[in-house]
Amino acid sequence: MAEASREQSSSNPPEAQATGAADNGAVAGGAGEPEALRQKLAAAEEYGRTQRDLYLRAAAELDNVRKRAQRDIESAHRYAIEGLAAELLAVRDGLELGVRSGATTDARTLLEGQEATLKLLDRTFDKFSVKQLDPSGQRFDPSQHEAVLMQESTAAQPNTVLQVVQPGYELKGRLLRPARVIVAKAAGG
Repeated sequence: MAEASREQSSSNPPEAQATGAADNGAVAGGAGEPEALRQKLAAAEEYGRTQRDLYLRAAAELDNVRKRAQRDIESAHRYAIEGLAAELLAVRDGLELGVRSGATTDARTLLEGQEATLKLLDRTFDKFSVKQLDPSGQRFDPSQHEAVLMQESTAAQPNTVLQVVQPGYELKGRLLRPARVIVAKAAGG
């Protein structure tokens, strides 16, 4: 019988012998393996639940940040000129006072009130970087000036601003309104 066993062993390829040995080992000592696999599976499932929870929390936080940023942008657009409007209230109050007292006040007092109101407006413009453009004597620039009239001149170079009809304004380097000007042209041309 031992010979039959040896013959059978030698006729089976080495892979079959190893498989048989592994099967015998699994049956013999396999009582702990399924339990270890179950524990690993439970740990992996718990890790997956934790990672999914972290992902959902991060996605919710990202969505909250996006919504908060959108509200901030809408608020900034809606109230962008709030500071300027608050500063202009004082200018309006000064003008209203001048109008109310116009009938009972002499011209000199009204002029002083208007000058004070104009200074208040100039301070507001300075605070918000609104700059007045006065191109008198400068070369005509269609990107900054609007020609309302061409006038012959022997004293000024052609295409030079002779007179500013209405000053222009810019906000932090960006044109708000072009200066309306009278431009010199060559005499006889």
